[in-house]
Order: sequence, then structure tokens, then C-alpha cells
Amino acid sequence: MEIRTLRYFLAVAREENMSRAAEHLHVTQPTLSKALKALEDELGKKLFTRHSFSITLTEEGVLLRNRAEDLVSMADKIEQEFLMLDELTGGDIYFGLAESYQIRYLAREIRSFKETYPDLRYHITSGDTEQVTEKLDKGLLDFGVICETPDERKYHSILFPEEDYFGAVIPVNSELAKKDSITADDLTGLPLFTSEQSWENDIRPWAGEKFSRLHLEGSFRLAYNGSMFAKEGLGILLTLNNLIDTSPESGLVFRPLSPRLEMKMVLIWNKYQSFTPIAERFLKQIKDSFSRQ
Repeated sequence: MEIRTLRYFLAVAREENMSRAAEHLHVTQPTLSKALKALEDELGKKLFTRHSFSITLTEEGVLLRNRAEDLVSMADKIEQEFLMLDELTGGDIYFGLAESYQIRYLAREIRSFKETYPDLRYHITSGDTEQVTEKLDKGLLDFGVICETPDERKYHSILFPEEDYFGAVIPVNSELAKKDSITADDLTGLPLFTSEQSWENDIRPWAGEKFSRLHLEGSFRLAYNGSMFAKEGLGILLTLNNLIDTSPESGLVFRPLSPRLEMKMVLIWNKYQSFTPIAERFLKQIKDSFSRQ
């Protein structure tokens, strides 16, 4: 199975049309059709359902698309890494980031780094710990930022200089908005929103024996989306500070949880990671910078 053939397959899956895909790839339609037929023969599975004017993926085709996207991304990254070996003014670095106000420290380091390496190209994806570490383990990322203790058997890590803390995002006209802080008793029986990761790893130990009285109305991986539900009065969002607009015009307020529930942000990378020169230099800078703060 060749990477070129997988690129052909992904183009057809994306365009859902053989002629458009061939035009995009700058190959003839017979060449494309022959390559895809050979791929189906190699795998022994039908990958496409062909209609009069379009093509859709079979269940086997959907599975291959998911795997092929990772393989093609990895091949692209390998090519870029070798091209960058002698590139002294820049290169590509890939980050996977959890949501946090502490990301500003990373942004500052990137800004400073670009002054020395103006051709730096950085690529950002966002997600929770599961999403970030999955991509990191596949080699699709150089660095991840997560908000929980990393697996020391797999990752090296550096703590960010400050900590976040959890609170409740509440409609301004709610009775709870009058309180200075929010306890587990205050939240008993109310519809709550947070990520599944935070619910199990953070809220459960914080609430202790009172956790069974708390009700997760819905889970959100993106705090902003959860805040829209809170704003409409559907529940209370439990999230980190400074992620949601709670200005006087927003209709929302943020109240810290009591007792205080703090969260450390961690920069991680694989223990057996082979860095490009530009990523190696960036790691040295951020180690030096964070150790001084």
C-alpha cells in the first residue's frame, strides 16, 4: 500500500466525485480509477459505493479514511522533518493544546522564538487530554499541553508557571450569582455541565461523598459551547477561570469553587521523541524560560 494511493483515496473520499478528485490531483481519471481498483483488490474490500453522479464510502471505506488520514499526516511530517534538518531560520512545530488561560505563556515563548527563527511555522490543534495524547502517541504532534498529571512512564513534562482554578459559570440573574464562591452543597440537584474528563478526574474528588448528589446534565469538550447552554438557563458550567467572557455585558458570572480546586497545566512530549532541530531549540528555550518564572 503506497502513500500516493492513500492520497488518491482521500481525495476521492473528500470530493465524492472521481473527475473532481482527478482534477485536484492533476492525474487522469482512468489513472485514478485504476489506482483505487487496485487498492480495493489489495484490501479485499469494497471501499466505495458508486452512484450516477457521486461516490460515497462504504463502512470499510470510512475505516480506511480514518487510518489513511493519520498515515498521510505522518508521511508529510517525516518529509518536513528531513527538509528542516539544515534549515536554521525556521521549520514546523506541532502542538496539541488543552483550553487554559495559561496558554498565554506558550504564546509568549512562540512570539519570542520567532524573533530568532522568523521562518518558524507552528500548527495548533485543541482538545482534551485523551485527544492530545492520542495524537502525541501517533507522532503527529511534537508537544502537548494537558491539565492533569502525565504518565511519567511515557512522557517528559514541564509545569507551567501558574495554576488555573475551577469555578461555576452562572447566569447573572441566578440566586447563586449572589454568592462569592460555590460549594458542592450549592450545586446539589442542579443541572451541571463540564467535560467528562473534568467530571471524573476533578469534580468527583473535589465533591467527595457529596458527588453522588451532583447531576451531570451534559458534557462539553469546549467550554465556550457549554457557556451558551448556561447562558440560556439550561444549567451551570463548571470550568477553569478566564476561559469564558463574564464581563457585565455577557449575562454571566464566574464564581470559584470552594474549597478551591486548582489545576496545573503541563507541557509534555514523548520520552523517546526524535525532535527536529527547530523543535529541539524551542524545547531548550521554554525549559530555560519556565525555570526562571
